[in-house]
Amino acid sequence: MTATAFEYGPNPSDSDYLLAPPDPATRVGSPIDPRDRRRLELHAALTAAGIPPRPEDREAIESLSALSAGINTTIQRWLQHTL
Repeated sequence: MTATAFEYGPNPSDSDYLLAPPDPATRVGSPIDPRDRRRLELHAALTAAGIPPRPEDREAIESLSALSAGINTTIQRWLQHTL
């Protein structure tokens, strides 16, 4: 026998939410290092271009991420034109 949502769902007499919605003003800021941001953006651009990075590509991606933001923007632009 399996449980259904009706058996363990919220009770209508309870409040609508168990937790209050998050307040964006009280979020802890954790800025991403520019190099890490470029690495993530490069991963995303490669994947979107149909070239999912392989584990052996890690060294190349790390090296490219260390380059300036302008160079990374150019590389991503080139990848977008492959679509």
